[in-house]
Amino acid sequence: MMARYTPIESLAERGANAIHAAFLAYRVEFNAITCSAQVRFEQRDWHGMQDDALERLELYKKIIDRVVAETQAVLGAEVRSKAVWVAMKARFSRCIAGYGDFEIAETFFNSVTRRIFATVGVDPNMEYVDSDFNTPPARSPQPVYHTYEFQTDIAALIATILADYPLAADYADRDGEVALAAREIEMQLRALDIGPIAAVETLKAIFYRNTGGYIVGRLRSGERVVPLVLALRHPPEGIRLDAVLMDEDDVSIVFSYTRSYFHVEAEHPHETIEFLKSIVPLKRVAELYISIGYNKHGKTELYRDLLRHLAHSTDKFEIARGDKGMVMLVFDLPSYDVVFKIIKDQFAYPKTATRQDVMEKYALVFKHDKAGRLIDAQEYEHLEFERERFSDELVNELLKAAANSVTVGDECIAIKHLYTERRMTPLNLYLREAPEAAAREAILDYGQAVKDLAATNIFPGDMLLKNFGVTRHNRVVFYDYDELCLLTDCHFRELPQSDNDDDEMSADPWFYVGPSDIFPEEFIKFFGLRPDLRELFIHAHGDLLGVDFWTRLQDRHRAGEIVDIFPYKQSKRLGRDRETSH
Repeated sequence: MMARYTPIESLAERGANAIHAAFLAYRVEFNAITCSAQVRFEQRDWHGMQDDALERLELYKKIIDRVVAETQAVLGAEVRSKAVWVAMKARFSRCIAGYGDFEIAETFFNSVTRRIFATVGVDPNMEYVDSDFNTPPARSPQPVYHTYEFQTDIAALIATILADYPLAADYADRDGEVALAAREIEMQLRALDIGPIAAVETLKAIFYRNTGGYIVGRLRSGERVVPLVLALRHPPEGIRLDAVLMDEDDVSIVFSYTRSYFHVEAEHPHETIEFLKSIVPLKRVAELYISIGYNKHGKTELYRDLLRHLAHSTDKFEIARGDKGMVMLVFDLPSYDVVFKIIKDQFAYPKTATRQDVMEKYALVFKHDKAGRLIDAQEYEHLEFERERFSDELVNELLKAAANSVTVGDECIAIKHLYTERRMTPLNLYLREAPEAAAREAILDYGQAVKDLAATNIFPGDMLLKNFGVTRHNRVVFYDYDELCLLTDCHFRELPQSDNDDDEMSADPWFYVGPSDIFPEEFIKFFGLRPDLRELFIHAHGDLLGVDFWTRLQDRHRAGEIVDIFPYKQSKRLGRDRETSH
């Protein structure tokens, strides 16, 4: 006897099946792009790797756009019927039950509902505020990692591990670098003083990003877990085992929110994240999902984490510490290490950008190589919070500066659009407050940050220190994007000389300045550095104050050259005499 469906059930089944089919298509395309990373690495096809990274970043929106249109066509006049969507969600949950990536599927469904309804706040009946499942996603039939008994001959162990990751390219000096790696591991084990190692475990998939590959593992000693990451490079002479990372901070930087996303095959992403969390326990689950390319689900996890934090805290959102921005209103929750940024209704003089311009800058950063120097921002729409969790000062500022984006009610505050970023200390404040040695290190890293950005064809636009921040790893990162642009779009000039003293003393330029003109020798005037830090900066990074540095890099970018930016210090590299751009 055939089942009989009500009109709602029939529509719900068709709608859920459309979204389910679109998710499966997304999964297939995502995995296909991801799997090509190994061939790109083997063939040194770095431009192809860049193309793949951009294609994968754009994939989600492309498929969501398509399935939204299809769902609207399927549901017709009932497209905004809550009863239909409640039934669709239940049907969709039945479709994905038992999947090893059902958490990604749930977020995919949410993306469709929020596009169609533009819901203010969340509706747990129509979207997955929390997962519909009480248990984690289905586990892989086999572990997602290799296990090796620890050997006293560490060189033999490393050789065995590398043999389990066959690559269609030769190593330049495999035996020599295995010996170097073994000595490095022995030295670090002695320094850690952790007792006998029981086993080594390494995730079966290599993590690829830009020109690097990473075998990610851990050593087990009793209850203690120590990271073990083998960094691979592929210069013209052959594959290199470039570094061994065993320090949690070093590994955390490799997985930083300031870097582009890895391409790694992970059919069971939840298990991969479990493994990563064991070696970088201070990393949020959200950041780890984002790091392996599931940025939309990472955003979901961050929102859930925020809701949990709000439920167990009492402090209020308040205006963030630091100089007020001309373009963004920035606030935070003191007990939570994330800042929230809303585009202001009007920008202070001399800013001339529009709201759309600013959003396009954030979109550029999303798609561009972050080089460890651009903070990853997550974009949210139609959020709702309890009014009592906002300080009066912040509410007044929201109404004054961002009334077009914020609705303040007696009970709730609704925000149409905002960005979230990890909180860090503004560099100008850090230099005032840090001990002398830390301040000197920060100003040196500030110069290196600008150079790393330039190496990836990014010019910050506004190089004021307040637009850079210092992370918990004491790395300097750029986070104010309203004037950011491609380096190759800039026109770097030397300041013209005048024979007229009146010209030189004039507050306004006495010569023509085009919209893309930049005068590097003027940078130092605006830093506000105390004399010792100014002298240190000029000694280490004085080339940033001349035109030649910038034009040489422009020439390299226009010639299609790709510059390596390593996510670890030169001192961590095996064979430390190798040439590096960092």
